[in-house]
Amino acid sequence: MATNFFFNNFSSSQEQNLIEDLVIESIKVYGIDVYYIPKRENKKDKIYGEDSLVEYNTNYLIDMYIKNVDGFGGDGDFLSKFNIEIRDQITFTLARRTFDLEIGAIEAFKRPQEGDLIFFPLNKKLFQIKFVEHEPVFYQMGSLQMYDLKCELFEYSDEVLNTGIADIDNIMFKYSSSLNIFAVLTEDGFELTDENGYTVVNEGFDLEVQDILSDNQDIETEADAILDFTEADPFSEGGNY
Repeated sequence: MATNFFFNNFSSSQEQNLIEDLVIESIKVYGIDVYYIPKRENKKDKIYGEDSLVEYNTNYLIDMYIKNVDGFGGDGDFLSKFNIEIRDQITFTLARRTFDLEIGAIEAFKRPQEGDLIFFPLNKKLFQIKFVEHEPVFYQMGSLQMYDLKCELFEYSDEVLNTGIADIDNIMFKYSSSLNIFAVLTEDGFELTDENGYTVVNEGFDLEVQDILSDNQDIETEADAILDFTEADPFSEGGNY
């Protein structure tokens, strides 16, 4: 037997729009402005599903609500077998209509994407979206009004950050060990190479500064003192190396 047709609890567009308006207004009142930074994939491996040339070069200022009222979630700060690790997690609530109008229509996204970044201005840290919950409130009046974005503190690994925001882009210049970041570019934006095909980098690149654990130069210096090319070559008749 069908439900009572005098009561319309799940298909009234007026009620659905009213609740959505209230959600958007509440986020604008109690939320915070953050930067949403979509991921650009350039060289995705079809077998492993990873991209070795990820870029983040666009930002969108958008309002979200912080659900972690008592502080960051996750494992927090702890000493692992490798080093001190920070595993902060945070959950943002984003209105569906706000995302569709301000990001989705421009980027042709149907929903927020895992792997995108959110810049949290209070501690000036980047958080990466790990999971998008599309049903945080289960079909209120028959519709969905928001997303819950479950994020973790972003671990930088030579991604290209070119958003135009100094606090974000400086992460790349501070921690990147890639030569391409410091490559000398031509007027057309191409990397300048020498006759052997090696990339020409500016003097701001110093591997020992970019990676304090690197010992390339120390090993090279020791190797120069060990190798002796004047010794006889055992595989030839009286020849040298």
